[in-house]
Amino acid sequence: MLIGCSGWSYEDWVGRFYPVNLARKKEEWLRYYANYFNTVEINSTFYRPPNEYIVNGWIKKGAGLKDFEYSVKMPSAVTHDALVKHEGPRAGIAASAFEATCIKPLADSHLLGAALLQLSPFFLNEDASRKALRETLESLDTERYRYAVEFRHRSWLDDAKGKLDPRAAGLLASFNVANVIVDGPGFPVVRDCTADHAYVRFHGRNYDVWFDEDREEDSHHSRYDYLYTDDELKGWSDNIGRLDELMKQVRVYFNNNGKAKGARNAFQLMALLGIPHREKEIPVQDQTTLGNFLMTRK
Repeated sequence: MLIGCSGWSYEDWVGRFYPVNLARKKEEWLRYYANYFNTVEINSTFYRPPNEYIVNGWIKKGAGLKDFEYSVKMPSAVTHDALVKHEGPRAGIAASAFEATCIKPLADSHLLGAALLQLSPFFLNEDASRKALRETLESLDTERYRYAVEFRHRSWLDDAKGKLDPRAAGLLASFNVANVIVDGPGFPVVRDCTADHAYVRFHGRNYDVWFDEDREEDSHHSRYDYLYTDDELKGWSDNIGRLDELMKQVRVYFNNNGKAKGARNAFQLMALLGIPHREKEIPVQDQTTLGNFLMTRK
């Protein structure tokens, strides 16, 4: 089982997770992060597909880290543009290009965890949607690489059973693609296992901020500024432990990254599961830290 965070390059982690003396040494943050976690989810690939220089940089950094891996997020051009427009062939071309330029090089360097397709909340469960998603998955080498799909619209659910719509579950299973198990305000917990590996994401539980359009200017930061309690994580630890018994691999990522709260929760979950790890005290108080001061000082 691998447990980590969704990203590592956050300035508000300085003075909380990263030592203050690394405030202006971002190039050293990943190496420091890897002292505590052996996996990380890269979300920047969602906003812009990385070029060869960036991918090679990840490979170079990862080569010096022991038993470390990256999971990467499919670009929005696939999940939030072409798929939403039901343009399966175009989505497939873009997805295949991302596989060739990012996923394959990481895998060839033994640094790939899994690839995440986080679907748009506007991607509804319709015949045309399932067709486009199938065309996209057909364009990918799902036998060689591990893929996972995160649904975000309730139409993909069979509400009566609290499971995925069987058509959606069957589609993922036919490609050995994992259904992402999510804890967060935007989608109920659906624990369908559709592959021989599992992918779990924790987004936090800021229900009031998540849907507050009036706070759009700071909502991204506030949405993920959430600290899970021990009791909330205990409710998950048994379920994740059972996944580990059933699956070949289980990956868990904390996306509640505001003020390094995800890192703190990742340590808590590892402790609950009895996973050996280096311990670190992470203060999560809201006052400005010395690290923030050093990052902004001219």
